Amino acid sequence: MIRKHAIRAAATGTALLFTTAALAQEAAEAAPAVPNPGNNAWMMTATVLVLLMILPGLALFYGGLTRAKNMLSTMTQIGATASLAMLVWVMWGYSTAFGPEGNAFYGWGAAFLQGVTADSVAATFTDEVISEYVFISFQMTFAAITAALILGATAERMKFSAVMAFVPIWLTIVYFPIAHMVWAGGGLLFEDGALDFAGGTVVHINAGVSGLVLAYLLGKRRGYPAEPMPPHSMTLTMVGTGLLWVGWFGFNAGSALEADASAGLAMINTFVATAAGALTWMVIERAAGHKGSALGFCSGVIAGLVAVTPAAGNSGPFGAILLGIFSSLVCYLFVAKVKHALGYDDSLDAFGIHGVGGIVGAIGTGIVFQPFIGGPGDGSVGIGEQLWIQTFGVLVTIAWAGIGTGIAAYAVKLTIGLRVDEEAEVDGLDISEHGERAYN
Repeated sequence: MIRKHAIRAAATGTALLFTTAALAQEAAEAAPAVPNPGNNAWMMTATVLVLLMILPGLALFYGGLTRAKNMLSTMTQIGATASLAMLVWVMWGYSTAFGPEGNAFYGWGAAFLQGVTADSVAATFTDEVISEYVFISFQMTFAAITAALILGATAERMKFSAVMAFVPIWLTIVYFPIAHMVWAGGGLLFEDGALDFAGGTVVHINAGVSGLVLAYLLGKRRGYPAEPMPPHSMTLTMVGTGLLWVGWFGFNAGSALEADASAGLAMINTFVATAAGALTWMVIERAAGHKGSALGFCSGVIAGLVAVTPAAGNSGPFGAILLGIFSSLVCYLFVAKVKHALGYDDSLDAFGIHGVGGIVGAIGTGIVFQPFIGGPGDGSVGIGEQLWIQTFGVLVTIAWAGIGTGIAAYAVKLTIGLRVDEEAEVDGLDISEHGERAYN
């Protein structure tokens, strides 16, 4: 076809030039898009890094913070929750969050991955594409870890059966719509111009607020706060913290969807915000008259990671450092002061660090995005306007997560119940729920 047109146009060199160019463009447009191998390989790596955050990262981090009698139950709940979320994601989650059709709140049109094949591609932020299966897998790990993060607020008292019943309801009415609103074209907050590079609203505020609602509905652990309940293994928590930090590079840099300059920016920000958060928490402990602790270091690491998540590709390194410092300070106040003043039992501080750190990061992104502080913004949206957009996104996420979690939790509470009985809680959920012990 191309050869025939070229011969016909050979009467003049100019005609040949224009015809050849036009035909080349026509052929390029007709050819199926092919994933960039480098970007595809990076996104596959990033996806596995996020899985590392869940198992063993989050499982060890949360498990070490519990009492020894609840170590295995905490880890099992995290693994089973992530597994269930993955299956729900491919059945209807991807369709609800990123389906080809939709409105401001929901997507649809790809249930059970209908229409997706090995040749399907997903667009990135440039003209490149990656395999749609890789994109689906990457976003699947986000849904899985968000559901698992909630369990930090409910540890040591929520029934395993209740967790497994709650998760698919919560994903359907809370996580998938928020993911669509923030990250999908046509979504409410996406179209509003909200900046959330890797999940400050979708993951951390969502999980933190949901955990807080569940903590209130479950009630306090037996003996809390009069009975000391220190972490049974800071060693395992420290190992989990390290794995979370490593995996978070897939979380943040992977959200660039390409191995490009934006991913590099997200990478350095993930280093420096986290380092600033870790050291700030330990300095605050010293200022409060305590010794700088391993628990404080781990808490500061997570506070810095959470705060930089929405700003990973939306901030310069100096802005990321400021976010890490401020998030660590605010999260410390909530964990050490506000929680006790309000009397709720957020077992492992899922709300105090993820919820509060997510709010700090999401709103703070409106500031650090600005060019005057080294951010990548071009100044076309003023700081006041962007701050309002960010705050509106935070308020929508808090309201949606709070109401949706209440609905999901009450549906479970009225059917199979949420909490283990007193005897099971005294014995520990390892033996009462799973018939095993972490240590013999």
